[in-house]
Amino acid sequence: MSLPPGFLDELRTHLSLSQVVGRKVMWDNKKSQPGKGDMWSPCPFHQEKTASFHVDDKKGFYYCFGCHAKGDAISFVRETENVSFMEAVEILAGEAGLTMPAKDPRAQEKADRRTLLSDVMEQAVQWFRLQLKTGAARDARDYLAGRGLDEQARNRWEIGFAPDNWQGLWDHLRGKNIDENLILGAGLAKPSTKGGKPYDTFRGRIMFPIRDARGRAIAFGGRAMDPNDNAKYLNSPETELFDKGRSLYNHAPAREAAGKGQPLIVAEGYMDVIALSEFGFHSTVAPLGTAITENQLRLMWRMSDEPIIALDGDTAGLRAAMRLIDNALPLLEAGKSLRFAMMPQGQDPDDVLRKNGAAAVQTLIDQAQPMVRLLWSRETSGKVLDSPERKAALDKVLREKIKTIQDPSIRSHYGEEIKRLRWELFNPRRSAPNKFGKKWQPKAAATAGARSSILAQGGDQDVLREAVILATLIANPDCLAEFEAQLETMDTSTPDHRDLRDALLDNAHRDDIREALFDQLGPIPLENLFGQPHVSIVPAVRRPGNQEVAQMCLGEEFAKLTARRGHEREIEEAIEEMRSGPAGEYVTARLAQSSAALNNSGHADDDDKAEFETGANGAKMNKEERTALDDLIRSLKMKR
Repeated sequence: MSLPPGFLDELRTHLSLSQVVGRKVMWDNKKSQPGKGDMWSPCPFHQEKTASFHVDDKKGFYYCFGCHAKGDAISFVRETENVSFMEAVEILAGEAGLTMPAKDPRAQEKADRRTLLSDVMEQAVQWFRLQLKTGAARDARDYLAGRGLDEQARNRWEIGFAPDNWQGLWDHLRGKNIDENLILGAGLAKPSTKGGKPYDTFRGRIMFPIRDARGRAIAFGGRAMDPNDNAKYLNSPETELFDKGRSLYNHAPAREAAGKGQPLIVAEGYMDVIALSEFGFHSTVAPLGTAITENQLRLMWRMSDEPIIALDGDTAGLRAAMRLIDNALPLLEAGKSLRFAMMPQGQDPDDVLRKNGAAAVQTLIDQAQPMVRLLWSRETSGKVLDSPERKAALDKVLREKIKTIQDPSIRSHYGEEIKRLRWELFNPRRSAPNKFGKKWQPKAAATAGARSSILAQGGDQDVLREAVILATLIANPDCLAEFEAQLETMDTSTPDHRDLRDALLDNAHRDDIREALFDQLGPIPLENLFGQPHVSIVPAVRRPGNQEVAQMCLGEEFAKLTARRGHEREIEEAIEEMRSGPAGEYVTARLAQSSAALNNSGHADDDDKAEFETGANGAKMNKEERTALDDLIRSLKMKR
């Protein structure tokens, strides 16, 4: 039904938004100002104790600063009453004392025809149900019994049977003087191409009535009894009643159950919906023989903020989930998303229920994954990401997918989560072992005994450099993008530095970076970092905002840190090799190259140069090993 121009404006002038909302909330008297039409309350759309839900009577809009729900009086009634747009208008018109406008003649004519078509469909429902009780339907009844559906269940779902006859339903309906055009218009029969009588659309099939959100029969789904039939399932053709891309099987009962708090489950087919509902999952729907469409998604989101997609555990089910992700990404809104509960390999929900019961399905639902996880799995599963080019290709694909999200806040959060998953994939907490079986770990704090070692002092230099790098990036967040890759691969020497590094990477997209770190880590790590004397005197920290100075500082500190740690590893590996056999010329060459790299990184500090004067990590060497290493060091010093 179309509304005449101006009717909605008149409706809004007869009702204040606070009057409509006030039926569902308790106003916060301290924050609200009724005289100004400025009202506040806890949000009716999510659980909270504070009053973050705001109603502006003058503008006629509400907004929640917690869950970001927003809209006008009509959208509020739609969401809280779980009704359609027109039903919400009718409710508000009744409250306002307004008469709904009369239908125009053309619209009335269409509505009358739809009513006649629906009546024909109801007669077909009853005829199919009667046929299921006949001898011709014995195999169909046996099949349904094997699927756990007794007579009571069959009656609840109005399941019927179409005999394998060409004009069984046609003759029945014509015998009741139903117009041929209505039978054809309802999609129950098809015209003959050979000049004969029209023939039944459904033959030799178990019949499932499809009803709209108001409970009216609009179509059928038929399952073939012949295993050789090309179409295992057949839906009614699209008609004036039936648009399969805008319809859901079990829509009305699922909407009612969802309104009572049950999670909305989306299964693949009729039998899955029936099985789940029979086991207590009453808020279950299914699309009708096609991939889930945009309109079906919107229907689902009107019933539930996060429908759970329960797809079969096979290749086809996984492909359907992946297609759905691409369709859903551009439509995401704050609080509106999807979760995915994948069935075990080779099973559908009906299989899981019959083998393991409702508890097994409930576990799968409780473990349903958010859509971002499935997107990540799709793009990384089975791929070898062992080169910069392959990693770059992955980044490009994910960026393109995230760009399709229209809501900027959701797009930002998707980028943040993908970045976190990427970090976990490419930066495992424990480093891989080197060729001697030794694992390079972040440095532990040096013990008192070890502090006499120059390498331990080098470790202290690492801590100082890490602190400068972290403080400079926090003070100059515009540099994060340029140095993000180096920060990702930077080993850290203390737990505080590790936490600060990870938090910086997690919040790199945030404008208020210091506030974000404070919220995530608390005040102590930041206070400890910026309270260090050598940090407070760094020009880029003392006078933040000069990006050129910050870039120079970061470039120099990263270069020194990388070179010093690389040189340390060369010395340690050289000692390991010397212990396992005579030192060869290649050891000397490697140490010489490492020394040159260290000098080139910024004219190595005195502490770094002193590393040549002892063994790695204070390692004890016998006299011969000590002499061999001293010879190497003297040789290198001469070259320097």
